[in-house]
Amino acid sequence: MHLSHVGISKLCFLLSLALCALLLLLIPTLQPPKRQGDLPQPRPHSRPSNSGQGHQMPPRSDLENSSSLSHGKYGDAKGFHSTRPPTLRGKNKSQQEVLGEAVAHAGSAGSRSKDPLELKDIFIAIKTTRKYHKSRLELLFQTWISKAKEQAFIFTDGEDKGLRQKAGVNLINTNCSAAHTRQALCCKMSVEYDKFIESQKKWFCHVDDDNYVILPGLLRLLSSYSHTQDVYLGRPSLDHPIQAAEKVKSDGSVSVKFWFATGGAGFCISRGLALKMSPWASLGNFITTAEKIRLPDDCTIGYIIEALLEVPLTHTHLFHSHLENLQRLPSDSVLNQVTLSYGGFENRRNVVSIGGVFSLAEDPSRFKTVHCLLYPETDWCSHKSRH
Repeated sequence: MHLSHVGISKLCFLLSLALCALLLLLIPTLQPPKRQGDLPQPRPHSRPSNSGQGHQMPPRSDLENSSSLSHGKYGDAKGFHSTRPPTLRGKNKSQQEVLGEAVAHAGSAGSRSKDPLELKDIFIAIKTTRKYHKSRLELLFQTWISKAKEQAFIFTDGEDKGLRQKAGVNLINTNCSAAHTRQALCCKMSVEYDKFIESQKKWFCHVDDDNYVILPGLLRLLSSYSHTQDVYLGRPSLDHPIQAAEKVKSDGSVSVKFWFATGGAGFCISRGLALKMSPWASLGNFITTAEKIRLPDDCTIGYIIEALLEVPLTHTHLFHSHLENLQRLPSDSVLNQVTLSYGGFENRRNVVSIGGVFSLAEDPSRFKTVHCLLYPETDWCSHKSRH
């Protein structure tokens, strides 16, 4: 009787286990099916166009919506450009790896907020050389820089006490060569880029020391775009993409085509795009990149953005250099432009055709005339108009 009782107990125990297993298998089938809306949806994926036309903004992608990157959550210049790895990562990673993680995280956030743009959000880099401090920069300080003292940064190749008194900390001595060679130009552009990243401003705009920046026009143009997206604005000096030999190894090269905005007319880059340029542009990498194609600074900018990052240049005719025939620009449209320039020694009359209180002899560049039309309340403008 005892053995029979033990056997029955074991049999009941085994039957209980089998019943539990059967219930576990049946539970999923008893639950109601998920609705279509509850299922995870695939994320759209798009790649910026590399058609070379550059007349339209690149299609939006996850990488473009990097507001948290550009606002400093991951895009802090000290985090990307410090010799120490960011403490958020906990491991030694390359700058490119950190940048890639930051962009990916920012893209997943998907923020599309667009704050009103103010002049303080723009970093305007002015490239010059010591021999033009007096003949060119004095005119700029008298005119448009007087309205953007905090936003205008002078990048030169020699110290100047007089200029230092005017510009203060916004005068940056790059210690680059004063020669007008591609190496010297790229050296200055490298410093411009690093200083912009440190500034945490939303837009990087580069101009030369013979450009007048029409600040209202610049604000209007940049306000049409988001600084968190991939934006490269400028005017090509050629009517076709440039072709360069990209040095891949010491024993060979490949041909590459891309558009670039001429530095003589000026160009602007959004912070979101500038951060993505970091692996090829920061901490001296810009000079190394330039040596791969052996072209000047503005060409190297186009190479990084169009050829490497595959972001097309957005062409605009609002930027102007001395390479154009500026007398063809309609006089009633002059004040609606973004940058103006003037002819050099070989063509001094290549200036905008616009009338005012100053004669061509008094104002050969027409910058004073433009300034007084924009800001008639300026002391020396009102004084001149009374005579």
